[in-house]
Amino acid sequence: MRAPDLTLRSSLAGEAQAAASEVEQALAVAPDPRAAAFFDVDNTIVQGASIYHLARGMYDRGFFGRREMWEALRRQVSFRLLGAENAGHVADARVSALGLIAGHPVSELQSLAEDVFDDGMAHRIWPGTRALAQIHLDRGERVWLVTAAPIEIAEVIARRLGLTGAMGTVAEHVDGVYTGRLVGDLLHGPAKRDVVAELVEAEGLDPAACSAYSDSVNDLPLLGLVGHPCAVNPDRRLRRHAEEQGWPVRDYRVGRRAARAGLTTAGVAGALTLGAAAVAARRRGGG
Repeated sequence: MRAPDLTLRSSLAGEAQAAASEVEQALAVAPDPRAAAFFDVDNTIVQGASIYHLARGMYDRGFFGRREMWEALRRQVSFRLLGAENAGHVADARVSALGLIAGHPVSELQSLAEDVFDDGMAHRIWPGTRALAQIHLDRGERVWLVTAAPIEIAEVIARRLGLTGAMGTVAEHVDGVYTGRLVGDLLHGPAKRDVVAELVEAEGLDPAACSAYSDSVNDLPLLGLVGHPCAVNPDRRLRRHAEEQGWPVRDYRVGRRAARAGLTTAGVAGALTLGAAAVAARRRGGG
C-alpha cells in the first residue's frame, strides 16, 4: 500500500510543477483589472465530493446516524469510481443535508467546516489546480470558488487557500439556527453561470477576460460565459466538448493509468475503512 501512495504523491508534485510552468508562460502578459477566475470545487480543487467530507464530519459529531452515513459513503464511492458528477445525485445529497442541519446553530456548522477541511480535505487539494489559482492571484486577479457545496465549507476552502471568496449553496437560518430550507437555488449548472454573471457585472469585470475551471459537463453554462474556459480532470462528456472547442484540458489524475488506479484504490480503501467503522458501530449498538 505504501508504494502507490509514494507514486501518487510524486506524480502529483510533478503535475503541479508542470502546470505552473506551462500556465505561467501562457499568462505572462500584463495584468488585466477586468479579469477574474472562477473555480468549481468537487474534483476540480478537491479530490472527490466535498459533501462527503462534510457528511463524515457531521456523522462523527452525532448530527445523524449510520444509515445516513452509509448513503454518503455510497455516493463517495460512486463519485470516485465514475469520476463524474450526476446532477440528480448532487441535488439529492444537498436536500438530505438540509434536513440534517435543521435546528442546528450556524456556528456549529462553521466550526465543523474548519475541522473537516483540516482532517479530510487539506491533503486532497489538487496541487495542479492550486497552482493555476495561485497564478491568477499572482497576476493581481481575483479568484472565486463557485460550487453547489454548502457556502460554509466553500468559504473555509477559499480562506485557507488564500482566494478572494466563494459562492455556494446557502441554507436559510433564523436567529442563528438553520431552518432546513434553501435561500435561492442550489448553486449548480445554469445557476453557477447566473451568479457569476451577476458578480461580473457588479464588479465591472469583462467576461471575455475571465477564466473558469471545472471537471463537469454540468458546468458548461459557466465555462461558456468566460473567454478562457478550462477543463480540469474532466468527465468524458466535458473532455470531448473541450477538445471539440479547442479548450485547454488539465488532467491531474496522474499517471493516467497506474496512478489513477492508485488514486481510485486509495479512495475505495478509505471508503472500505469507513464502512468497516460503521459496521463496528452497528455491532456495538446491537443493530
